[in-house]
Amino acid sequence: MKRFIDIVFSIFAIFVFSPLIIIVSVVIYAESRSPVLFRQARIGVRGKPFVIYKFRTMRPRQDQGEDGVEGGERITPLGHYLRRSKLDELPQLFNVLVGDMSLVGPRPELARYTQVWPAEDQNIVLSVRPGLTDFASIVFRNEGSLLAAADDPDQYYRTVLVPKKLRLCRFYVRRATVWLDLWLIQQTLAALLGLRSRVARVRLRV
Repeated sequence: MKRFIDIVFSIFAIFVFSPLIIIVSVVIYAESRSPVLFRQARIGVRGKPFVIYKFRTMRPRQDQGEDGVEGGERITPLGHYLRRSKLDELPQLFNVLVGDMSLVGPRPELARYTQVWPAEDQNIVLSVRPGLTDFASIVFRNEGSLLAAADDPDQYYRTVLVPKKLRLCRFYVRRATVWLDLWLIQQTLAALLGLRSRVARVRLRV
């Protein structure tokens, strides 16, 4: 059922957002004269790498910082808006369609982070497809601001954010149902619209 919902929703969303996808693509190319999409290897279900797609938000020569942990000063004016609105992640609907990702699931990480996860977290979190959204995506939707304010963004991400994200990921995987997925999609849309999300009220027992 989960995979069926992923396919149907991603096809529907791609169709609905296709005008926006085209407009954003044209503006990115006009602004930077560089490839519209940013591609990066992430770790998927059972530890299998896959290529994730995002709209390019940074100047090409600083691609190594596209994940947001470094190089924030290289973000383009349009890139700032795309990141705040999460529109930079629209191309991941194609990742969902082909089966690399799901609509809801732990956000896919870089190999350099998953390799240092505790073995228990690797077994639990990597047992499901990564997703477009989950508890951590909503709780840390201002992650870019947190990293920008840190003296050492990479260290802050590794030592502060990653442990908290893993706790939220474990909570999701152990309780995942279609109804929870639908609720998280609803809460994600509410957060993106600036409405109060109920995720913070959930008692996280992991």
